[in-house]
Amino acid sequence: MQGHADAETAHATHAPTMHPGAHNGAPPVSGARPPGARVWTTKQLAELLKAELRGPEDLRIERLDALDRSDERTLTFVRDAKRAAQWAASRAAAAIVTRGVDLEAAPGKAILVVDDADRATITVLEILTPPTHFPGVGSHAQASIDPSAVIDPTAAIGPFVTIGPRTVVGPRVVLHSGVTLGADVRIGEDTELRAGVVVEDRCVIGARVRLHANSVIGADGFGYRPSADGKSLAKIPHAGNVEIHDDVEIGANTNIDRGKFGPTVVGAGTKIDNLVQIGHNCLVGRSVIICGVAAIAGSVRVGDGAILGGGVRIADNLSIGAGARIGAASGVMDDVPPGQTWAGYPARPIAEAMKVLAGMSRLPELIKQVKRLEREAREQ
Repeated sequence: MQGHADAETAHATHAPTMHPGAHNGAPPVSGARPPGARVWTTKQLAELLKAELRGPEDLRIERLDALDRSDERTLTFVRDAKRAAQWAASRAAAAIVTRGVDLEAAPGKAILVVDDADRATITVLEILTPPTHFPGVGSHAQASIDPSAVIDPTAAIGPFVTIGPRTVVGPRVVLHSGVTLGADVRIGEDTELRAGVVVEDRCVIGARVRLHANSVIGADGFGYRPSADGKSLAKIPHAGNVEIHDDVEIGANTNIDRGKFGPTVVGAGTKIDNLVQIGHNCLVGRSVIICGVAAIAGSVRVGDGAILGGGVRIADNLSIGAGARIGAASGVMDDVPPGQTWAGYPARPIAEAMKVLAGMSRLPELIKQVKRLEREAREQ
């Protein structure tokens, strides 16, 4: 294992392979600044994005931002007619524009016309975002690593990291400051755990996973039964683990509980936002999107490609079908069939939910009508 003294030298080749913010292999352009540089010209960006450039080629771009927060060094984006109307009055130097959106030329400004402004914006963010600071390859002197743990020599172990017995850390893994890995944990190649992440005993993390700060993988599930005498609560042991498959990203302060018997599973390519709670023995499929502050009770099945909006609540032992969509702040109390969109509290099919919402908006007027009818009846 490479020592901490070589950290800065090793970091130069290690970090870009791990973090998209460090440019992550975007195609070179003629005359371009080095990958990760924060100042580009409009010509360089147009070549990178394969965009049609209308306007000056030499405008210097330092950042990407919304129209209403832009200045003379800002590249912005215009995906629809609403934003197009704000373009002329903005201070932005240049704009990425979806082809087909009518955007008037403005003196001294540049327009980069692309097929999809949102996708092009992702590419630009990868270039202009400063790279995350990574610990150097090897183990920091202030890391605590059990002698039985197996650490790949290309892994980067930061300060105050704790690694338990028999845990295996794979190639090019990055463990930022304060990460804690329990006993018998497995961490796959090219995975990054941000500061303060906790992975409890026996949990398995796949390849190219990113766990953001203070997320907890493998805490005990929430299970209690009344004691025999009925005077207290007896804790139910949770002997399972958590399996996070490849290419998953999990937001800060998200908790995924271990299974009672078998594993709690998060399928490959799934993306989970901040402050999400996933209960014991849930089975989350592939390429699922779970937005912030969602709470999923135990033993829920979420099918491939489902989307759960922010603040969604799902009762235990339910099934959310593949490709289903649940609107923000909905409370799901029944199984949701594949491909359907549900919303509301309690959640129901979207057409029905909209009728209920429309009916509720009429309640004040209906109450007035009822009171009027009651008054007329009394006067007769």
